[in-house]
Amino acid sequence: MRAGRCFTVCVIGMTAASLLAGCGSIDKNATVATLDGTKVPLGVANFAARLEQANADDFYQAYGFGEDVWSSDLYGSGSTMEEDTKESVMESLYDMYVLNAHAAEYGVELAEEQKTAIADAAAGFVSDNTAEALEAIGADQATVEEYLTLMTIQRRMHEAIIANADIQVSDEEARTGSYSYVRVSKLSYTDETGSAVEYTEEDLPELLATVEEYAAKAKKDGLAGPAEEYGYTVYNGTFREGDEYVDETVLPELLAADEGAVSDVIDTEGSYYVVCVDAKTDETATEQTRQNLITERENAYYDEVLDGWKAEHTWKVKKGVWDKVSFRNLFTTIPKETVGTEEIGATEQ
Repeated sequence: MRAGRCFTVCVIGMTAASLLAGCGSIDKNATVATLDGTKVPLGVANFAARLEQANADDFYQAYGFGEDVWSSDLYGSGSTMEEDTKESVMESLYDMYVLNAHAAEYGVELAEEQKTAIADAAAGFVSDNTAEALEAIGADQATVEEYLTLMTIQRRMHEAIIANADIQVSDEEARTGSYSYVRVSKLSYTDETGSAVEYTEEDLPELLATVEEYAAKAKKDGLAGPAEEYGYTVYNGTFREGDEYVDETVLPELLAADEGAVSDVIDTEGSYYVVCVDAKTDETATEQTRQNLITERENAYYDEVLDGWKAEHTWKVKKGVWDKVSFRNLFTTIPKETVGTEEIGATEQ
């Protein structure tokens, strides 16, 4: 039988996550990694790892993955979920400490009011948790302050680095069209009982003839009217040159089509399509594409700068110390409304 204990944890805005306490204590002052001569305390790494576990536990339990999810090779990667998560956490800490080491080069430093806000948030976290819970997660005032400081500097450095990126997106690159379409599966249909029934090879000619009949009417009256008659649904989408999210057989038809023209039936591997280009250049979609490309290229520039810095430093992880952090217990979070802060009730299972 599992014992249940509930810890109320104040969630600090900068973490954007909930933190839960687990069983067993660790030496929070032990060194779990080093960046050149800078020591990374186990308490900070453990704190970060438990954040990841806490966020994931709600999802895995809600979808019935079972209590052994962290010891399972859930995605066939050859390692357990715990190992994958801890590796990701340690890589994130590597980024944080490298960025902190280069913060002065970009004039990034915390103002006194920011330091005070972080200290107050950390103090609130400590006061809102029992001594038992704090010991179990290896957290104290200094641990929480350091983690929040690292996260704040990481965010500030991201902003400072991408501000130096010279990002250009041409109108042609951003150009995005919009279209309407009907898609009819060639694989199966839903019968009157709600069950999925697979089509046979003998069924497909008749199905194609029906879709062609619909397409002929849609050329005269548009997609929507005849779709209701045939029980089809009209969907909307966007497309652009090289679009990976549009069927590779459909995309060339969209790029070549005249605006407002309804296509013939497009035969793809799993479906029949009938499409209509609503706008060759959709202003709203084009602007969204432009912003997406800018963000994508800014992040690529940020990664390039960060990777260059990481190559200049020596990062060593003490595996024996890091192995002491375990996800052997599962947790659930219970939201509570508060004034000024968000609180999470953390129930240990």
